[in-house]
Amino acid sequence: MARDPNADVEQLERLLLVRGVDELRAGRDRCADCRRTPLVGEQVHLYANRSGIVCELCSILRRDTPVASELVRHAEHGQTVRLTRAA
Repeated sequence: MARDPNADVEQLERLLLVRGVDELRAGRDRCADCRRTPLVGEQVHLYANRSGIVCELCSILRRDTPVASELVRHAEHGQTVRLTRAA
């Protein structure tokens, strides 16, 4: 029985998609409590007794004060070019 070339292409596409999503997921910081990826513009907090960051939603459930807080920035922050109109 002959193999369907379209099935092979679909299987390859699926494999590449899964691999790409896994690579993107591996590079993200996640909340130490809920494992959610914080959104751009959200505050994340670092606590002395925990490893990793804690998102803004989980931080309200904690009684202790964070050691540090930082705003989540876009991945291209600092790498963009601003164009200005010449006078």
